[in-house]
Amino acid sequence: MERNVVFIALFAALIAVLGLIPPITLPIGVPITAQSLGVMLCGTILGAKRGGLAVLLFVVLAIVLPMPLLSGGRTGLASLASPAAGFLLAWPIAAFVTGLIAERVRSIPFTILASVAAVIGCILVLYIFGIAGIAIKANIGIDKAAASVLAFIPGDIVKAVIAGLISGALLKARPQSVLSRSLNQQA
Repeated sequence: MERNVVFIALFAALIAVLGLIPPITLPIGVPITAQSLGVMLCGTILGAKRGGLAVLLFVVLAIVLPMPLLSGGRTGLASLASPAAGFLLAWPIAAFVTGLIAERVRSIPFTILASVAAVIGCILVLYIFGIAGIAIKANIGIDKAAASVLAFIPGDIVKAVIAGLISGALLKARPQSVLSRSLNQQA
């Protein structure tokens, strides 16, 4: 139990640290940040429950307190009023889906699996919510909102590959630290 709490807090802090890398804000008002790499790593390394909880902790700290934990020193409250709201609110779901795939699939080498899981959870699933948020907050159609996220795809694919490489290397170096691969999945 104590180990789980430490990992959850550590990965929430990792997402915050990745927010120190300056964002690139697109004209639609949604920034490209390194923090989505942290969300991917939460899922691939911690697994579904712990990864989702780590990201949920981060989101709660950014929104409820509100701490300036998002890239560029933004708070979650400011992001809820922006087109980025759908992405922020879906981060815990994205980490959960990524972790679920990382936990359940055992037939693929883990480095590849972690990258694929990050693409499915933190790109496909996340974009569904993000596109809806953009459409609602920017008051544009779903088609225009979907077209507006095309600029994110190359960078997110690179981050998914990086998440896979980091997760795979960690599994080789310290297998007990990759909770998504442990036989005991209890949180």
